[in-house]
Amino acid sequence: MGEQIDAGHGGIPDWLAATLNYCTVCGAPLRFGPIEGEERERLACESCGHIEYVNPRLVVTTLPVTERGEVVLLRRGFEPGYGQWAQPGGFLEIDETVNEGAVRETLEEIGLVVEPGEVVGLYSRVEAAVVVLAFEARIVGGEARTTPEALEVHAFRPEAIPWREIAFRTSTWALRDWLRLRHPELHPGDDRVAEEDRLPEG
Repeated sequence: MGEQIDAGHGGIPDWLAATLNYCTVCGAPLRFGPIEGEERERLACESCGHIEYVNPRLVVTTLPVTERGEVVLLRRGFEPGYGQWAQPGGFLEIDETVNEGAVRETLEEIGLVVEPGEVVGLYSRVEAAVVVLAFEARIVGGEARTTPEALEVHAFRPEAIPWREIAFRTSTWALRDWLRLRHPELHPGDDRVAEEDRLPEG
């Protein structure tokens, strides 16, 4: 079996490190440590020399905005964050652009066709091994509906966002940044939502 990876040295979360035991080229055990020519410790195969680079996954999301200026959120139908609110989104597929992925995920999760606009923010969550891209989006079609991923879909007035029921830190960050962009008079930082209360993406 491959050597246990110390997440403190390479930035690899424990839950991900536990799945990285064998070389994807030759099947031999992987070893984590210094590699000649690399500035960081890496996961590599002592048998064939292949370096197993571990990169974060990209999550594409939207903040759909109604004609009345409300932001549409979904109540999550699965863990992590079951029953809490978040923006629609998911992992980008290999054969699509970030815009295409954001449109697809929004349609799949809540039934709305959106047109991604301004990028609200790009957020790193190292412990979850994800980078989250959040678009402001104009609703151009479809009809809001529940799905297995969305127990409820609701359009919130900017001043009525349910801060203490938001599932993820990145959702909190994106919503705050959107308010700072569109409604700076609301002072989104005044809600006193503790960042440590938000869940990591998973």
